[in-house]
Amino acid sequence: MVAHNRYREAIPSGENVIVDTEIAQLRAVGVEVLPFQRSSDSIGELPAVQKALLPISPIYGGPAQRDLARLLTDERPDLLHLHNPYPLLSPWVIKTAHAHGVPVIQTVHNYRQVCSSGLYFRDGHNCQDCRGKLVGWPAVKHRCYRGSAAQSALMATTLAVHRPTWKSVERYVALTDRIAAHLRDYGIPDERIVVKPNAYPDPGEPSPPGEGFLFGGRLSPEKGLELLLDAWQRHPDGSLGPLLIAGDGELRPLAEKAAAERSDITYAGILDRSRMVEARRAAAVVLAVPTWNDVLPTVILEAMADGRPVLGTAVGGLPYLIGAEAGWLVPPEPAALAAALPVARDEAAGLGKIARSRYLSEFHPDVLTARLLDIYREVTAGT
Repeated sequence: MVAHNRYREAIPSGENVIVDTEIAQLRAVGVEVLPFQRSSDSIGELPAVQKALLPISPIYGGPAQRDLARLLTDERPDLLHLHNPYPLLSPWVIKTAHAHGVPVIQTVHNYRQVCSSGLYFRDGHNCQDCRGKLVGWPAVKHRCYRGSAAQSALMATTLAVHRPTWKSVERYVALTDRIAAHLRDYGIPDERIVVKPNAYPDPGEPSPPGEGFLFGGRLSPEKGLELLLDAWQRHPDGSLGPLLIAGDGELRPLAEKAAAERSDITYAGILDRSRMVEARRAAAVVLAVPTWNDVLPTVILEAMADGRPVLGTAVGGLPYLIGAEAGWLVPPEPAALAAALPVARDEAAGLGKIARSRYLSEFHPDVLTARLLDIYREVTAGT
């Protein structure tokens, strides 16, 4: 059983894509998968009683527990694989599964065991103020969850209440070595942590290199759009080739302004998957320049699968993903990124095959689905 609270579809979510992809990959090798999912898009349509109880859903999520208990009784799955539990599922699904004798593994996509926002990032800078605290009151003070002190208090309470719950999970799948270190710091023993990145479906042999740069994703401060535009504007208009910005979010006005002021910047808004593929193949370099410790940006997997090198910031899981030869890594500083942009432009054609080769050896579904099945066997063998 795969449990996941889907993020809103209006805001691009690599996590939603990865969950869907992993389910398809498991089914392709003969695993029977029963999705147990809720969507944050459904919140507006909930009955009045459920809406009234929504604030406590991260702690308990009664309707989800009842539905899950019924499915566990009827379907008797071998294990439950959890991704995101917030806000409609709640970590209580771990308790519900254990009450039915079903072991649990979780893929850790962020830092939510400790941080109310899950990002270790606030007010434009990295932050670990709640690390090591029994209750994350700094999150309440800074309104880290959805900009609300009340909701931040509930999330901080949820994290405190469920500390023993999280520590009962049989196996954690850490997407990178950085997440593995986060889990160890949280108190999870090494023997319950496995490093396994996400896989991405093979799109086939890459097309010839395109031209220019692509920045695609959520237009929020931690994703680095401001950093990119600061670096880009240090070069004369047109000297680097074209820059296409795709996505939506609170920094959309910044993207629109930059596109209006320069002939070499285009803002495309939200692109569906097929149009993103077209945009990526039209580019020579994909940009992934977060300023927070981003865990595993899906755009990097997509880029390498399509034979496109990545210019990224040396934060979070990006060094693990890009490695030493599939792109370029720079500090998250405007001057460093500005200096790297012409280098990436000039060297892109020679790195495309290396990026594709790294994808095939490290992130192809055949490699990582086999590793995931090994994890499943290890967990179920002990039950």
